[in-house]
Amino acid sequence: MSASSPRPRRRTAAGVLRSILAIAVAAILLPAPTVHAQDAGEAVPAPAAAPAAASITTVEEALAAVGSTDSDVALLRRAVRPLFVAQLEEALPAWLAHVQQLTAAGERATPAIERTQVILDAIAARGGDVTEAQAYLKAAGGSIVADVDPTDVGGMARRIEQWVVSPDGGVKLGTNIVLFLLILLAAKIVAGIVSGVIRRTLGKVNKGSELLRDFLANITGQTIFIVGLVVAIGRLGINTGPLLAAIGAAGFVIGFALQGTLSNFAAGVMILLYRPYDIGDVVTAGGVTGKVQAMTLVSTTLVTGDNQVIIVPNGSIWGSTITNVTGNDTRRVDMSFGIGYSDDIDQAERVLTEIVTSHPKVLAEPAPVVKLNQLADSSVNFVVRPWARTGDYWDVLFDVHREVKKRFDAEGIGIPFPQMDVHLHQAS
Repeated sequence: MSASSPRPRRRTAAGVLRSILAIAVAAILLPAPTVHAQDAGEAVPAPAAAPAAASITTVEEALAAVGSTDSDVALLRRAVRPLFVAQLEEALPAWLAHVQQLTAAGERATPAIERTQVILDAIAARGGDVTEAQAYLKAAGGSIVADVDPTDVGGMARRIEQWVVSPDGGVKLGTNIVLFLLILLAAKIVAGIVSGVIRRTLGKVNKGSELLRDFLANITGQTIFIVGLVVAIGRLGINTGPLLAAIGAAGFVIGFALQGTLSNFAAGVMILLYRPYDIGDVVTAGGVTGKVQAMTLVSTTLVTGDNQVIIVPNGSIWGSTITNVTGNDTRRVDMSFGIGYSDDIDQAERVLTEIVTSHPKVLAEPAPVVKLNQLADSSVNFVVRPWARTGDYWDVLFDVHREVKKRFDAEGIGIPFPQMDVHLHQAS
């Protein structure tokens, strides 16, 4: 043997066993190679390295044997999982040869390419070099119109028609689009059902906050829909891992840029937790007085007494004093009335007491308070403080003022107003 001759490699029992196992896996799962006629009429011989693959019936039997309904690609992934990189590399030439045979014959090579890609992924995962094989596989699986003359309209149309009716082409794409839409519709329906259940459940709680109920229902529905959207996008064959990573990175950048908005968001969470007011309450918050119409995690919408809609940031509300005007069922109506220094204070006190106690919307308990409060510059002032239900506050206030004016006039009690005495002195 010359020095340049390669030394024969000794085949150990373990090496032989690895080769047999690799070829057996390929033989079970790889479609059988077919021989097609060339343009000249000669037969295209199958590559010598191509494995003898089983028919589709054998594949179905193999699937039934393992009790799985997955595709043969999924079965192949499980089959190659325990193999070493050397075993996989020994089987790889046969898989590439089969892809080459189908591509040269003009047959559909997509299933064979998908199965060969499983082998390449397994080799790469174990540290093997698949650069050259991956490049060939990518070239072999190119576009269906890549080898068609652009001026050959008929050929292009035939290729497109073949792709449309192909199980791995238009049929697969159409099925994925339909599944995408169905998943979105299902997510929308499920989100609506769950949101409704949350609203009804929290609505049965006597002291439950309407703001909290709406917030939980909305955030749950939106979360379910977003999850459904991600699942639907994945069904189209798009890798959602980088998409989720990009969304997370964008969220960090946006959050840093919108610090003021996040402050309002945190204030909204605190308002929901401590519940200083609820929808329908009349409040003074952020320098605005109005009825709470709606609330989000960023702002609160108030409607003023003259029907103006004012949106107040939650940060301004939580960072200032909050007055809930309708927070209790009853309110005290504080009023003050003055009489002249020459009028009878007992008579005035009696008239004021009769007015407030006879009003139908004034509560008997707590009892109204009518007391002389101040000796002012131009009048003797009484405080009148009856209690009423919160909804009757303005009726009691307006009615009592009207009745006091009428009764004081009838009783001859004067209502003083600021006066100024001017003394004139004649100069000599």
